[in-house]
Amino acid sequence: MFDVIGAILWPIKWVIELILVSFHSVFALVFADPLGANAGAVWVLSIVGLVLVVRAALIPVFVKQIKSQRNMIVMQPELQKLQKKYKGKTDRDSREKFAKEQMELYKRTGSNPLSSCLPILLQMPIFGGLFLTLNDAQYKKAGVGFMTQDLAESFADARLFGAKLSETFLTASNDEVKILAAVMVIVMTVTQFITQRQIMSKNQNPDVQNSQYMQTQKILLYVFPVIFLISGISFPLAVMFYWLTSNFWTMGQQFIVIRNMPTPGSIAARQRDERLAKKGKLPKAAPVEETPAEETPSSTQRVQPEGKKRAKKKKKP
Repeated sequence: MFDVIGAILWPIKWVIELILVSFHSVFALVFADPLGANAGAVWVLSIVGLVLVVRAALIPVFVKQIKSQRNMIVMQPELQKLQKKYKGKTDRDSREKFAKEQMELYKRTGSNPLSSCLPILLQMPIFGGLFLTLNDAQYKKAGVGFMTQDLAESFADARLFGAKLSETFLTASNDEVKILAAVMVIVMTVTQFITQRQIMSKNQNPDVQNSQYMQTQKILLYVFPVIFLISGISFPLAVMFYWLTSNFWTMGQQFIVIRNMPTPGSIAARQRDERLAKKGKLPKAAPVEETPAEETPSSTQRVQPEGKKRAKKKKKP
């Protein structure tokens, strides 16, 4: 099974090695001893460079994700009406109609329930390729392309703050590795939580807080950090540098999007309108045309004189 996965990830590993070794060559020119005392810093900076390239390539996917998420939020009132319409109807015909109308709603609004997971799913093969690349390197095994035997040995022996980049919290050979790994796992978990939390707290419309979609997002808010916390202790330090840098990128990217492209009706949208209003850049609302009131008789209108017979009739009791 592992050989099959390795064969599938072979092209990804080749590209990862190309990017990683290219950055390593650049940063090696800056440090006096790139294969000795400064090897750890060179490799960490190379991994950061790899993150920047990967995440920059995923920007179009992220933008599509944000648009789809906004559409999912906007469509929630319609989805709730649809769910209420078919509530309690368990016959086959009703289920088929509900599924059909739900898919038509997704299509019409440009929504995708899996949009929030798309960037993570696309990163998983890259993450897997990086893990296998660094896993081979930590045992001083050459890669499939640009990771030569010398570079693999350099990576296996590289240290940062006294901790070897190839070690994990579980395989730590000294306290430095355990301390650094523990700190990175905690920071990685916290950044993942903050990233999801800022969407939930600032970029959601209050009208859909109790929708099924929002309930799912609340569950993921706590599920993903727990996954990082559990799995992080088995990641090599070099892999955690990749994931931690990626989390910081996501936090910054999310902050910019929420600030400039907030969901209508959310706290972030109100804050953006307040900023624009202070700068005098808030678009003016279109003037509302008043419906003309019915004309009342003018006080200057000539009153018709009453005849004598009509006047006498009014005087009678």
